[in-house]
Amino acid sequence: MSADNIFFSPLVDTSDHHAALRESVGKLVGGFGRRYYQEVVAAGRPPTELWNALAEAGFLGAHISDTYGGSGGGLADLNVIIEETAAQGCPLLYLVIQSICAPILERYASQAIKDEWLPALAAGTKKMAFAITEPNAGSNTHKVTTTARSTDNGFVLSGTKYWTSGVDEAAAMLVVARNGDDAQSERSSLSLFIVPTDAPGITLNQIPAALMTPEKQFMVFFDDVQLSREALVGEPGAGLKQVFVGLNPERVSAAAINNGIARYALSQGSSYARERSVWKTTIGAHQGVSHPLAESYINVQAARLLTARAAQLFDAGEEAAEAANMAKFCAAEASLKALDQAMQVHGGNGLSYEYGLADLWFIARLHKTAPVSREMILNYVAQHSLGLEKSY
Repeated sequence: MSADNIFFSPLVDTSDHHAALRESVGKLVGGFGRRYYQEVVAAGRPPTELWNALAEAGFLGAHISDTYGGSGGGLADLNVIIEETAAQGCPLLYLVIQSICAPILERYASQAIKDEWLPALAAGTKKMAFAITEPNAGSNTHKVTTTARSTDNGFVLSGTKYWTSGVDEAAAMLVVARNGDDAQSERSSLSLFIVPTDAPGITLNQIPAALMTPEKQFMVFFDDVQLSREALVGEPGAGLKQVFVGLNPERVSAAAINNGIARYALSQGSSYARERSVWKTTIGAHQGVSHPLAESYINVQAARLLTARAAQLFDAGEEAAEAANMAKFCAAEASLKALDQAMQVHGGNGLSYEYGLADLWFIARLHKTAPVSREMILNYVAQHSLGLEKSY
């Protein structure tokens, strides 16, 4: 189950740097491959060996400044790394989480927090989870009810977070919380806090989920968790503004994972179509097989170009929200169609874990719903790109 993805690269990699980066990541991750990923998922353990190899090669800190041990390549480099990792059959959700937390910390955190966390994230020695979603506050962040109340020594955190990924692997969480001292209950200001995962008062309940990923999903309960003043990230009450420094990279990174999954699927599908013969000819010679694969290839290439452009805009400090949202939308749609067609080409074999396609389905499907649903993306484009009246 190796991925032959060379034919996908030239259109997107317009620089020698990105072409070389892609080759390096592909060679490293390809040495582990799809079978390795399936084995760690089945064992219910993190892909520690792969994570450490990515860290040792310097790939985990691609988007972190060299001041803090990263390579300073920005989101454009991270896009290549995330996509290529997934294209080798190893889609890592924790790379997406990295794309959220590090930019927020680098932009807004105190120097002490930067010095403690950014080198550790770049080196892969620590992981940080991101906690924003709640049972009754999905896309509407204003309805967050997890509350941080001021005390003489710091803050007390109470509430519940939902669908928080990989908390069991993380040393801390970056938590979005409502200001408990704000009298405006409906739209009180939000703040960001770094919360150690071993702090007294935290309870984790794993969510049984269809995702075939090494990262597990949790409900997180905060029962009067004591935090120091130093746990606050940036300015109090500025959390909503601050969090979007991480959410646009999150959309780009989610798109990158789906683009990689799509590349893997089309490589497997086209390889099978070239080799499988029925009635003395390969099935790929039939337009009923070749045309859907070709159409999927076109859609995936378009999604990859839009994702690369969104990353480029973000790195340049320009407005990237429209491109990031559209990239995530297109990549989710394109990857699902590519994966479905690759499975169809394999016939019954497409449903066998041996061929490495069926167990990618829910990872690809996840990004049609999260980190922001396709409907909310359409709302954004309708309102901000087309100037239509807000519908919600």
